[in-house]
Order: sequence, then structure tokens, then C-alpha cells
Amino acid sequence: MIKIENLVKAFGPKRAVDDISFSVERGEVLGFLGPNGAGKSTTMRMITGFMPPSAGKITVGGFDVAESPIEAKRLIGYLPENAASYPDMTVEGFLKFAAELRGLGGAAKKKAVRRVIDLCFLDSVLRQSIDTLSKGYKHRTCLAQALIHDPQVLIMDEPTDGLDPNQKHEVRNLIRELGANKAIIFSTHILEEVDAACSRAIIIDRGKIVANGTPEELRNMSELAGAVTLQARGASAERLATLGRVEKINGAFRIYPRDKSQVGQLAQEVVELVNLHGWKVEGMYSERGELDEVFRRITLPDTVRK
Repeated sequence: MIKIENLVKAFGPKRAVDDISFSVERGEVLGFLGPNGAGKSTTMRMITGFMPPSAGKITVGGFDVAESPIEAKRLIGYLPENAASYPDMTVEGFLKFAAELRGLGGAAKKKAVRRVIDLCFLDSVLRQSIDTLSKGYKHRTCLAQALIHDPQVLIMDEPTDGLDPNQKHEVRNLIRELGANKAIIFSTHILEEVDAACSRAIIIDRGKIVANGTPEELRNMSELAGAVTLQARGASAERLATLGRVEKINGAFRIYPRDKSQVGQLAQEVVELVNLHGWKVEGMYSERGELDEVFRRITLPDTVRK
């Protein structure tokens, strides 16, 4: 549904987006991650046709965004960062207006407005003007306009920004449900949202893609992935070191795999060593890779990384 080929956006000598390529299929929710200034919003603006690329090609639903912009944009719902609205309109009036802009009228418009009101839980504020809404309800109203025409492609820039924990949970669930039959890209700084809503994630840094994979694949890039923490009477670092690098933590030993091929096997090797020496196990568990550690390691310069 979305295909990006060798995309570049330059502002003078600076390349905000530097020759990136990726695709998103129907039924896929892609999390777009990166530090501030990495190129996330710029990429999303180019996909939606809001901003022209300096080089490269973008197709949406088979339509080239540069050559067939109207056909491509008909397929897209867009929630930009700090989405604009008309503050003097009521929520209901704004959604009706958005439906008309998308070419909906009569019964189809009424049905579309009702659908997004229910999806975004806006019943309680329908008659309020937008300028009287909380930040969370303003955000929901702008999300509703992005969904009004039931788009095949959904592009969202920080869709949970400013929402309280309950609202974030609702939006994540909604993204996951919508992702069953749409192609979705959403940017976020919140790594837990990758687990909560994404089938795949891309990390972009300084305009370049530095990681691309499922949440589990990204987690397996973590130094912790596959490590085993063992607390056992009689255990020694010297004997455990035959399996991999050993670190002592609060009276326990953490053993790290020698290489990625050992991930998933190390726990069994530790059990065999425990049985061989007759150590009394008080606690043992396999570590899960940490997304924030992966994110930090690949996006921080070596001079800053700790």
C-alpha cells in the first residue's frame, strides 16, 4: 500500500531525510521511531503529499504521489503533529465539514460522522466548540477527521501526544484494530507503544534508517537478549564463564550469550551446568531484550553513549 524508494529531503546543505526506502503492506502497523530531528515528521509529510521530496519516489495504493496526487490522497487519512482545526466550530460541525471535504454527502456523510464519533468516543462533547475542549479531546477530534472517509492508509504523527493514560490505552487499541485491514504508519517517542500496537518498527536517525524489524527482532538486538540471571548456592563466576560473559548483580550472576546464535540455548546450558555441579537454585530467569537500550545504543553518538 505504501512504497518509499530512495527518498531524500534536503533543506539547503542539510539532508533531513537521506536516501531511505521501505514499504508498508495492508494489515501492517508500522511504528516510526527516532530522536527529535531524525526525519520522522518530514518523511510523513512527504508521504501525504504535504511536502515535495528533493529526490526519490512515493507510491500509495499504486499511485505516484507526485504524478497522481489526488488519487493517492483519497486513500490517505492524516493526523499531523499539532493538527489544525477550526476552534469556533463544534465537534459535530467540524466532522460534518471534514466529511464534505472528502466528498461525502447525505446518508453516507451521516453514517461516516456517526462511525468516527463512536470510534473516538466523542459523544459527550459533540455540541462543544473545539476551543473549549481539553487537549485530549481536541486530539481525538482531529483523529476522527483523519478516519472520516475510512481510508486505506493512515498516517499519524504522535497520535497519543497529550493524552492521559486511559486515552492512550484507547488509542493504542484503536490503532491495533484498524491495522487489521489498513496500512498504518505512526510516529512515537514512547517505546512501549511499539509492543502495544505495532507489527513492525523502523528506527530513523539523522535521516537514515538504522533498524527495521518486528518488535521481537529489534529487542533481540539488545545486549540483554537471551541473557540468563541465576541465583544459586555454590555457583561460581569462574565456572559460569565457560558459557559466556558473567556479571555479578545483587548476589546473582547474569550470563550473557557469546553470540546471537546462543540466544535461546543459553538457559538450557545453564541448567545443565547447575545439574552437573549440584548447585541449589534459588532463582533463575531468561532476560528479555530492552527496546530502550537498543534505541539508545543505535541513535546516540559514541561520545555521548554510556
